[in-house]
Amino acid sequence: MKRNTLSTAVASALSLFSAGPQAADPVIVLGEVPVIADNKGALMSTQVLTSVDILGGDKVRDKNVMNSWELLGQMPGIQLTETRMGAESGKVTFRAFNGEGYINGIKVLIDGIPSNVNSGNQRFIDMIFPLEIDYIEVVRGTNDPRYGLHNIGGNINVATRQGGNYLDSRLSYGSFNTREAQVAMGRESDGFAQNYFFAKQDSDGYRDHSESEKYSFGAKWFVTSAGGAVKTGLVVRTYQHKADEPGFLTAAELAADRDQSPAKNANDRDDRDMSQVSAHLDWQITPATFLSNKLYFNTYKDDRQVTFTSNPTGTGPRQRRIWDEDQFGFMSTLTWRANELVTLDGGINVERQRNEYRRYRYSFSVPTDFSTPAFVQNDDRYSLNNLGAYVQTVITPTSSLKIVPAYRVDRFSGDALLRTTGVSAPLQDYGWIEQPKLSVVYSPASSVSVYANWGRTFQVLTGSRNPAYLTPGQSDFKPSINTGKEIGVKLTPDERTDMRIALWQQDATDEVANMPSTGTTVGLGETRRRGVDLQLNSRLSDRLEVWLSHSIQEAKVISAFTSGGVSLAGKEVFSTPRYISNVGADYRLSDAWRFSLQGRAQGDYYIDDLNSQGKFGGFVLFDASVRYTISRSASVDLQVRNLTDREYEYVWYDNFFWPAGSFQPSFSPGPGRAAYLSLNLKM
Repeated sequence: MKRNTLSTAVASALSLFSAGPQAADPVIVLGEVPVIADNKGALMSTQVLTSVDILGGDKVRDKNVMNSWELLGQMPGIQLTETRMGAESGKVTFRAFNGEGYINGIKVLIDGIPSNVNSGNQRFIDMIFPLEIDYIEVVRGTNDPRYGLHNIGGNINVATRQGGNYLDSRLSYGSFNTREAQVAMGRESDGFAQNYFFAKQDSDGYRDHSESEKYSFGAKWFVTSAGGAVKTGLVVRTYQHKADEPGFLTAAELAADRDQSPAKNANDRDDRDMSQVSAHLDWQITPATFLSNKLYFNTYKDDRQVTFTSNPTGTGPRQRRIWDEDQFGFMSTLTWRANELVTLDGGINVERQRNEYRRYRYSFSVPTDFSTPAFVQNDDRYSLNNLGAYVQTVITPTSSLKIVPAYRVDRFSGDALLRTTGVSAPLQDYGWIEQPKLSVVYSPASSVSVYANWGRTFQVLTGSRNPAYLTPGQSDFKPSINTGKEIGVKLTPDERTDMRIALWQQDATDEVANMPSTGTTVGLGETRRRGVDLQLNSRLSDRLEVWLSHSIQEAKVISAFTSGGVSLAGKEVFSTPRYISNVGADYRLSDAWRFSLQGRAQGDYYIDDLNSQGKFGGFVLFDASVRYTISRSASVDLQVRNLTDREYEYVWYDNFFWPAGSFQPSFSPGPGRAAYLSLNLKM
């Protein structure tokens, strides 16, 4: 394995497809990524998909973040939903899907292992710390047939380091009394590779009552046969996070003191444990045939005490939510390179979820007294089973044209037992969900690639009760079918520069905004998301690299569904900013000194489905860093986040827990300027 920079990485990835010339790759790579320079193994996403971005490990390992989902803020078109309520910290979305938890449209994988919880939320990504990351891959759109469940608008794969010989550590101290230690080790010899990772992070938090402590441990063991044909491995991860929750603020509270935690939230906290175990078997059956298998087991346990408002009426604002989820899964893919013109690739996946959800409600007190519940609202045991399969064909009739037709099907089953009432119910019967797809890349010149794709994905309901399950009186739901299309052009005017522009649209039928944790369901009906993505990466000189992107997007309700008697037709889907922008520069003054500046911005968004409560949430933020290399094995860096000390907030519309007529925005203020000093050691 060797490491190459931008242009070499793309060229080498293309060489994997076949020995002959191929259509230019529309993928954009920022930083350095690992490349295996042969034409064997499984197909890479860069070989068959058309809207792919890759962020190299060198762009993330030295970043100071409270949660690793923040790292994706460097990538184009990425919206970060920064809830920052203890362990319930935030989420990554794109293609005009928001991160509110209602429509979880982005699939997350860790080393190719599915890593969403039942609702589709992305909590497993918190297990990964920056120093362990090899690269992050983002696939946008509806044309990826490899995944079904939660893969509505695309997917994110966080690939961690495997093999190699290294011992890296990073010790950091910074604002809000934040302390962090990360250690990563790799050892490889005689066909046996082992990797270990440990991280510990503690922080007092930037708001009152926001202390946090967490740790993560991971280990990998892989054995490769003498001839290299067979590779087996075992990966183990475990993670624990205990955190206080400062609570959401009203507009008046925000104006009075952004850092406060209201008295009502003094007992709010979260205790979260997650683990992931996976077994891997790869077999190069013949020079042209490759089989890959993954068997995995994910566990997610979460005990959250949360108070939403000071409203003394009812028990809704004061809740304890306990999740206990187990996921058993198997994935198998077979790739056959028939010849230089045709490659066939197909696979199956099976996942069985066995989940429990308990929710308790509490009487009014300040702070909430979580010792004695007023009543038990949920005591649910439920299952979700998924069987999926896909096939795709990569056809290269000429050296300048690549055509990839694909087809995927998924089927779901399961049942729920509501132990508070004794009611049992089957899952909605969606039948076989069919998803045809097509991608085309045409390269009239080596520096130009024109691409187009079309495909279908789906949304199914999640959670432990109706409407996901057919309890008495519940009507049938069809799956929401998303049909997406995209055209784009990538230009490479020279070996140092990549540019891409893409126009895309995604239409959904019967879309549902579904929040399993609160039992809230809003039928949006037919929706349309569309946008334009513009990107530029350029290494202007050996010392200076710059990148920028600007995504214009829109998500609207098309059908005349009504909310409270008012039509939603023409309304924007809430919590979706109209633009997202990124800019960055790395400058190497010398071998010892490196300077970096990064900025990201997003527009305001409506916070309610009727678009009647105004727009909130826009910001412009900059981060800066300077690194000094002491020796080949040691360096120090200083990072300043939110360089201009900009005030910004995550905002949602609290229309659940206030008396009717008293609904209002709720705010989670973002951190102000923060500085972190880190020592990096390599052995």
